[in-house]
Amino acid sequence: MSLKIYSTLSRKKEKFEPINPPNVGLYTCGPTVYWYQHIGNLKAYIFADTLKRILIYDGYKVKHVINVTDVGHLTSDEDTGEDKVEKAAKREGKTAEEISKYYFDLFEEDLSKLNVIPPFVWSWATKHIKEQIELIKTLEKKSYTYRTSDGIYFDTSKINPKDYARLGRLDLKGLEAGKRIDIGEKKNKTDFALWKFSEKPGVRQQEWDSPWGIGFPGWHIECSAMSMKYLGEQFDIHTGGEEHIPVHHTNEIAQSECATGKKPWVKYWMHQRWLVDETGEKMSKSKGGILTLSELERKGYSPMVYRYFVLGTHYRKPLYFSFEKIDSAKNAYERLKNIIAEIEDDGELNKNYLKEFQNAIDDDLNIPEALQVLWKLIRDENAKGKYRTIKKMDGVLGLKLLEKNNIKIPGEIRTLADEREKYRKNKNWKKADELREKIKSLGYDILDGKEGWEIKIFKETFRNPLNQV
Repeated sequence: MSLKIYSTLSRKKEKFEPINPPNVGLYTCGPTVYWYQHIGNLKAYIFADTLKRILIYDGYKVKHVINVTDVGHLTSDEDTGEDKVEKAAKREGKTAEEISKYYFDLFEEDLSKLNVIPPFVWSWATKHIKEQIELIKTLEKKSYTYRTSDGIYFDTSKINPKDYARLGRLDLKGLEAGKRIDIGEKKNKTDFALWKFSEKPGVRQQEWDSPWGIGFPGWHIECSAMSMKYLGEQFDIHTGGEEHIPVHHTNEIAQSECATGKKPWVKYWMHQRWLVDETGEKMSKSKGGILTLSELERKGYSPMVYRYFVLGTHYRKPLYFSFEKIDSAKNAYERLKNIIAEIEDDGELNKNYLKEFQNAIDDDLNIPEALQVLWKLIRDENAKGKYRTIKKMDGVLGLKLLEKNNIKIPGEIRTLADEREKYRKNKNWKKADELREKIKSLGYDILDGKEGWEIKIFKETFRNPLNQV
């Protein structure tokens, strides 16, 4: 079975046929580095990572680019408001560069914890100003731009409305009829900024000279310029969240296809659905109430538990978050790891189960079904080649299924646990309970078993069989 993926452009599954096989150009819309990335943001990178792993599993050579937006993303997500990074720099009393580096480093650390494979390049917007200016100059030569008092804009009336609307299936007439805000000097409501002028040159921390004046690039031009620099004027797959469809990705297509004259600019567009609460509301920074990966860890859930939780729902379906649901994912993941820990390598591969697994992943990244195949394999008492088959499957799942837990328990905790065990043997339950509460106050828990005590930290277990220290 060949790989099939759902294309947002056609709204159907299509057979994946790269432009230049076996090479695949893959671009993922990356973070705006002005604040912490919450677990909803991180879901998008687990999706892109899974796609990349499947492509590699299927024998393709993947060149993956992720942008880092460190300038130009305004608080409105369009062309008004304050630059998010500049605003954060004022808030925290730091330079824009310090803000970007600090929050990017935390983001990269989160991806490492989630076992996300790093891209071929992290493409920073501020390091590609030249490429963005050149792309705008090309659009200007082809008469797709106009000037206002606050910047250089792309004129969407110069292109076929059906072409502009096709990715998001936008109702442009309805959009125009529904105007409720002043569009200022823009000719059309759908026009967007390519280059914004600094209101007062010298006040912004990040601004550059250009043929049109001192300023900074628009948000949309960044992705077009950087993706084409590394992947060429046409490439295979562009990924992002569903929120990017109606504006950001629609504008990317418009400016890129007008600049290059090549259509389609991107062959396959793939979008993942949001992480939502039980009411269906998206988890977002603007609404507050975000949950970071570190906070999730402090609540007792490892990054691999969160990855397992994400993989349990197809990327084209909303993922409903609750602690009850993630508790269920945690129990399933720990049970899976415990079973696999007992499996020995017999030197074989189970081709039948691998075929089932590949049929699932090649059907538009059906990871929930692939997980069912994995569970079916480990429960099959007659199956051979379990160990190596699981290892091969985990190349796609990225769940560290064969990695042994290596939890270090501080000496102080060990000493308290051993001391408590002595009281238990002497049936001094009061003293034993006191020590248990002390251990709990230090962030650990202790479980009593027939073969020795167990210490739990963040709900992961360190066993001390027969109480041997």
